[in-house]
Amino acid sequence: MCRCSNYWSNASTTDGSAAAFIVGQSSQRYFCAVTIGEDAVISAFRLSEDRSRSLVGAILSKVVPATFSTISSLSKMIWRSEQSPKKSEPKPQSFARASPLTCLKDHPRKGERLTLSPSGSLAAITDSLGRILLLDTQALVVVRLWKGYRDASCVFMEMLVNKDAATSSAYYAPVKSDYCLCLAIHAPRKGIIEVWQMRTGPRLLTIQCAKGSKILQPTYRFGSSMASSPYVPLEVFLLNGDSGQLSVLNRSLS
Repeated sequence: MCRCSNYWSNASTTDGSAAAFIVGQSSQRYFCAVTIGEDAVISAFRLSEDRSRSLVGAILSKVVPATFSTISSLSKMIWRSEQSPKKSEPKPQSFARASPLTCLKDHPRKGERLTLSPSGSLAAITDSLGRILLLDTQALVVVRLWKGYRDASCVFMEMLVNKDAATSSAYYAPVKSDYCLCLAIHAPRKGIIEVWQMRTGPRLLTIQCAKGSKILQPTYRFGSSMASSPYVPLEVFLLNGDSGQLSVLNRSLS
């Protein structure tokens, strides 16, 4: 089992070729790399955090010095144009060995898209057979499965579920605890968008959407950064394929 925490990064593609993310905890001295693609629906690897052995450390130890070396060479060229800089011979780069932890192979099924929750503790993965897997990135266990969602796309969002507190006073501003983490699933073949409460909660919302509609999520949360400002939930926008109208999906349940 791989113990993972809130350190995570990801790089994903939407063309079905490959996608991956890294989760880990510094105190555990290693990271977990989880990948999806044609070879396996899900594959997990253990990466060492040791600078001399880890993939991240190897990149930093090689790229950063090379960057400073390049800057130094450019400076010499500018200030001493009469002297030609010496060419350094390329040296082989050593990379960490990734140890496999677990792998889910089910030919011809392949992983297509993935999206991470804000904390990195959950990942939603779609495959080529119309299934959506909810992966616990700490335990590397699939905790939920949806079927019949071909060509689907998913994004995590936050919905207001504590309505009683929000409507008790006209001056009450919802706080973070009034919201719950949800997964929005856009199923274009069905022409619907569903919102499910995490991890094992019910379906909170179903919306009919026109052909060509898209669910979008900005990388930046709009709102004031002041501590006294109301909490800004993780929002998802719905772009109507017919009218081009943009609406906030989170407010559909209000």
